[in-house]
Order: sequence, then C-alpha cells, then structure tokens
Amino acid sequence: MATAQAQNAVRELANLLEHRGVQVKYAIHPVAGRMPGHMNVLLAEANVPYSQLYELEQINPEMPTTDVAVVIGANDVVNPEARDNPKSAIAGMPIIEVDKAKSVIVLKRGRGKGFSGLENPLFFKPVTGLLFGDAKTSLNRLASAVGEL
Repeated sequence: MATAQAQNAVRELANLLEHRGVQVKYAIHPVAGRMPGHMNVLLAEANVPYSQLYELEQINPEMPTTDVAVVIGANDVVNPEARDNPKSAIAGMPIIEVDKAKSVIVLKRGRGKGFSGLENPLFFKPVTGLLFGDAKTSLNRLASAVGEL
C-alpha cells in the first residue's frame, strides 16, 4: 500500500463496500511498512476511522467468520508456515491469519518471495485469488467492479 500510495484507493473501496452494508475492518501487522505505525499514518491520511484499525491479536479470532480478506502487498506477515510449520525459518512469528477467511484476495506485483525468502503457501490455497499489479491500480479496478454491482 505504501509503495503504490494506495491508501486513498483503499478507502474508496471501503466506502463503496460500506455503502452496500459490508462491515470493513483494517488488520495492521506490527511490522507492516517502513517503520512502526507507518500503515496507521497512511490510513489516517485517507480518513480511515481509527476505530476500524485492528492489530493481529484483535482481528485473528474473527478470521474464520470473515467473508473476504483483502491482502495488500504482504507476504511473510500472512504466511501460515509461521504458524503451521515448526521447522520453518519464520516459525513462531505472529501473522494475520487471513488463510482462515472464507475467501482471500491478495494484491501483489508478482508471486515473489517475502523478505524471509520463503514461498507463501497462502498463495496456492483454493480460497485465495491473486491479483497482480500495482496496488493502487488493482484497488481502483476492484472499486470499479464493486461500483458496477
């Protein structure tokens, strides 16, 4: 989100969804962005209400009842290997458990590995769809599709 300066596109998509009665929440991983709190600042710039921002400890229990999780640019912080594989290089690292949502849309520039160098099995799960491209462009495309519903 930060690289593409997509925070306003995120908010636009959320506005469209909320207008249709969808409850929108933003899950923020503590290491997301270039510095702690980076994502919070970007979302604040886009006028996202602070009450909609959730840390992983708060949001993870809700993931099994979440209809759609949209992941923007993240890799290691949503990698289920950290939770499921005790021999993984990232074993024990806290993750946002988006793989437990009913459906996941991952926005990425490509299928590249994360900082850890590990492939993310989330990207290959049947509940996951990958939308490749610039996050801002991809979010605008999603917003356009939602607007046409």
